[in-house]
Amino acid sequence: MSTEPAPHDVLAYLLKHATLRLATLVDDALLPLGVDGKEFGVLRVLAHREPTSQLQVAQTLGVDRTTMVALLDGLERKGIVGRRPDPADRRRNVVQLTGQGERTFAEAQAVYQKAETDFLAGISPRAGEQLRRTLRTLLED
Repeated sequence: MSTEPAPHDVLAYLLKHATLRLATLVDDALLPLGVDGKEFGVLRVLAHREPTSQLQVAQTLGVDRTTMVALLDGLERKGIVGRRPDPADRRRNVVQLTGQGERTFAEAQAVYQKAETDFLAGISPRAGEQLRRTLRTLLED
């Protein structure tokens, strides 16, 4: 008889499927706003910074440059972000939220918070905060 944990008890399985469940809740909640969870991540970075480069946003989110360009292209088509050449370095694009982007971010932030609360509804607020602390500890460099 094997002493290995059942597949549903393996940490990688649990983390992956918890992430997928939260991502689905978030994407479903954001759908009426015309953005998804990945785009919301970009909005979150831009909302907390002065205009910044595409590369800086990509590095903050841990995504490659090609993926970031595609995300920004979509957000720009929706009127949520604007890009312009950096006056100090014309090879670099500066990205920032538009007025519509700021409104979308504010609505998305509230919707996201509700989805996260729904996700954590099965555990106490204290357990939810402990989960955050534990994950932050595991992700420290």
